[in-house]
Amino acid sequence: MSKNLLQDMKKVKYVKDVEPIVKRTTERIERPESRIFSRPKFSEPEFIEEDNNKGPRYSLWLVALISIVFLFFAVSFLFSGAKITINPKIKDISLNQNFSAVKDSNSSDVLSFDLVAISGEENKIVQVDEEKDLSVKAEGTVVVYNNFNSSFQTLDIDTRLEGSNGKIYKTKEKVKVPGMTSDDKPGSVEVGIYGSEAGEEYNSEPLDFKIFGFKGSSKYDKFYARSKGAITGGIVGKFHQISNTEKVAIVSELENTLKTKLLEKINDQIPDGFILFQDAVFISINNENQSFVSKNNQVPVNIKGTLYGFLFNEEKLTKKILESGIEDYDGSNVYISNIHDLIFFIENGENASFKDIKNIDFNLSGTAKMVWNFDGDSLIENLLGKKKKDFNEILSQYPNIESADLVIKPAWKNSFPDKSKDIKIIVNYPQ
Repeated sequence: MSKNLLQDMKKVKYVKDVEPIVKRTTERIERPESRIFSRPKFSEPEFIEEDNNKGPRYSLWLVALISIVFLFFAVSFLFSGAKITINPKIKDISLNQNFSAVKDSNSSDVLSFDLVAISGEENKIVQVDEEKDLSVKAEGTVVVYNNFNSSFQTLDIDTRLEGSNGKIYKTKEKVKVPGMTSDDKPGSVEVGIYGSEAGEEYNSEPLDFKIFGFKGSSKYDKFYARSKGAITGGIVGKFHQISNTEKVAIVSELENTLKTKLLEKINDQIPDGFILFQDAVFISINNENQSFVSKNNQVPVNIKGTLYGFLFNEEKLTKKILESGIEDYDGSNVYISNIHDLIFFIENGENASFKDIKNIDFNLSGTAKMVWNFDGDSLIENLLGKKKKDFNEILSQYPNIESADLVIKPAWKNSFPDKSKDIKIIVNYPQ
């Protein structure tokens, strides 16, 4: 039994199969290693197919290049057009001409002007410490009327006028009272008056007057006068008074301030197309009846004034200037770019009364810069579809052009666009 057992054990066949099993196991273990080391073979250069596909890649680059070129041309034509910069004809003329104008004239042959007027006042308090004994006569202005006949009547200086308050006043100067008009309206003249005596009792609101010297004659009821405003300034007693030198300086200061303020108001109201020359404004100051005195040391100074200005239609005035300043003016569409800088002069302007003025004579001087207006529509029509080389020839047909610069896009295009909207014109008018 035991012998057979040992024999059986020696004959176990499984021992013989160990080596193959190990080999198979080894093979299974080694097999992945062989696959891992074999993978780089697939990424070796000789297996890449790029060299075999150069044709398709170059075709893509060619298509891209053609697309870019096409896009460039498309964008170029999208923004195509012509731009012309015009330098208009300009000429300087030396001007020193006399002109006449009529207020509110509707005639095309006559230069017309509009008179603008605006009033205001300025005040100032001046401290005066010195007190003086003063005796001042009241002053005012009256309008004397002649309702007697058509002949003028002379009134000498110091002609006595009897006021409706029972006081006697005298004229400051010699005047001639015009006679009645053809339609039986009385003639009239303004004259300053003063009280026959000093004192506040001659100060008054507006009064009616008779000419004392005509009393008892037929002229007494036909010649009469009326105050133009109040009669003021009469005083007697101790007062604080501004000196004459200081008075002149203060009045001048207030006058300039008032003129500046009124001029600003007028300039804000000038309508389009009209011109007001800097020297065509004049201020009329009314401080004749101001005594510049006070009971206390605070002396009030008040001036009232009216600023008058001459307005002209700029287009009509320019035409008159060109007709008088240029020989053989052909009526071209021209404007004067610096017309506001011309010097306006009117005789006796500072002392004249403009309230009822109907006609004026004035002078304009300076260097006037004439600029020819240019309408580009006609030029655009003549350029549509034309060759670029014909530009200068076409431009020569326009004498109001001094020079011009041309830019056509795209740069290689040698003709103008066919549509007017694609041609832009810029005119370099002087400022």
